[in-house]
Amino acid sequence: MKNEELGKHIGQLVENYKIREGIVTPANEQQVGGAHYAVKAIQPWDYIIANGLGYLEGNVVKYVSRWKDKGGIEDLKKAQHYLQKLIEVAEKTNGR
Repeated sequence: MKNEELGKHIGQLVENYKIREGIVTPANEQQVGGAHYAVKAIQPWDYIIANGLGYLEGNVVKYVSRWKDKGGIEDLKKAQHYLQKLIEVAEKTNGR
């Protein structure tokens, strides 16, 4: 077994042990799919939770927070799309 394969195998054994023993790494200490949130002073989801934001607001925060480090202009357009929906919902709800 090559060193790289051995390293992957050992890593999988450790993960299996953690799962079996109930040892879980806190969500803020891991990043799935890149480092675009790990570099932030405040994790977007912590901000969203602390401020009681809903799904639509939370996605606006998420996409605006990461656009420079991940999706570029496409993430800004996604944030705009969620903001558009939020405005539509607010207008219906508030009668404006």
